[in-house]
Amino acid sequence: MGRLFGTDGVRGRANADLTPELAMAVAIAAAHTLAESDRSHPPLAVVGRDTRASGEMLEAAVVAGLTSAGANVIRVGVVPTPAVAHLVGEVKADLGVMLSASHNPMPDNGIKLFASGGHKLPDEIELRIEQAIEANAAAVWDRPTGAGVGRVHDLLDGADHYVNHLVASIDDRLDGLKVVVDCANGAACEVAPAAYGEAGAEVIAIHAQPDGLNINDECGSQHLDALRDAVLAHGADLGIAHDGDADRCVAVTADGAEVDGDQLMAILALSMRDAGTLTADTLVATVMSNLGLRLAMSREGIRVIETRVGDRYVLEELRAAGLALGGEQSGHIVMPEYATTGDGVLTGLHLMARMARTGRSLADLASAVERLPQVLINVPVADRKVGAEAPAVRAAVAQAEAELGETGRVLLRPSGTELLVRVMVEAASHDIAQATAERIAAEVRTASPASA
Repeated sequence: MGRLFGTDGVRGRANADLTPELAMAVAIAAAHTLAESDRSHPPLAVVGRDTRASGEMLEAAVVAGLTSAGANVIRVGVVPTPAVAHLVGEVKADLGVMLSASHNPMPDNGIKLFASGGHKLPDEIELRIEQAIEANAAAVWDRPTGAGVGRVHDLLDGADHYVNHLVASIDDRLDGLKVVVDCANGAACEVAPAAYGEAGAEVIAIHAQPDGLNINDECGSQHLDALRDAVLAHGADLGIAHDGDADRCVAVTADGAEVDGDQLMAILALSMRDAGTLTADTLVATVMSNLGLRLAMSREGIRVIETRVGDRYVLEELRAAGLALGGEQSGHIVMPEYATTGDGVLTGLHLMARMARTGRSLADLASAVERLPQVLINVPVADRKVGAEAPAVRAAVAQAEAELGETGRVLLRPSGTELLVRVMVEAASHDIAQATAERIAAEVRTASPASA
């Protein structure tokens, strides 16, 4: 078995790569692995999912696996990923399982695991779960019978608990703000409009009619055209877009300009700095963040710490250093005071609270960051390692870095969830960035051509 866990859990094409059998094996192994440290009580797990049709099938498999291992299960239905993480902490569960492939297209699905407290699993725990599956440990573990078999309960108001928690995190009412929210036909469909509305905003929800098949389909954080159109049509103050499991947030201004995760981090960092809650005046970002964010924070006296790509690594740094804010350019923003993982709806609330408190427009707030032209090319490959590490690819990267010098940078990395190598180039002009990225991408394609 190859590496099962990527940067954000286990993902694959539902019922092909990610089968019910695999989902059950992951659940059994996770229950046993996470229960090893405390045998005083049966493990308790919270299980949620997004709106994908395959989530129903995989939920059944996960629940069967958990209960067969003696774990009790609380099903919370369709909720955002950060809601599962929050509820794990609220009910003091030992394990959380979220079935979602985030922003990936509908045929995909995934399994995200949370340990007690709602924290994502460290690499070493994921490796132990993989080893247990590979060793077919489920076949040799003692299986409980009778009263030892786990029970299943439904928490019908779990989403309400989560919404109340979110709204309580802001001190400023949002009255007078009009927001369009694109729910991506995903897990945000009920929660995001409810949270924004309860906080006082006038809410217009779009792509909030999930049918199991339309999640992320030309909507949500990866497709902003419809959101822009709706913001302009309704004369809204801003638009907010979430992805399929609502752990990310991007925005558009009143005139339709995109505000990405880097700009959102800058807005929140300055807000927290002004309020005295930005610990050590430090922000955590990944290597994918635009150089413009670093320059803006430097001007404001805010230090930026870099991590690997993935909100789990941002969170690990936040926890290790006791810091208060971090995130990714993609819109995963982590605020440890209120959440144990990236939370798109929480981000949207705090963004609008900053607007309400200052009376400034989103465009004005976002102007703190002057983004360098950045080009990202996702290159389909047959083998991510070969595509990223071939000598010709490395030579092309070295040549580009020499040419750009201090005026830009190159980042080449394999995707953790898809058969892609991501080529990112920042430069003084878009033309230079585009040409440089295309040159490197061509070498990646040659090194590892994608399967037909």
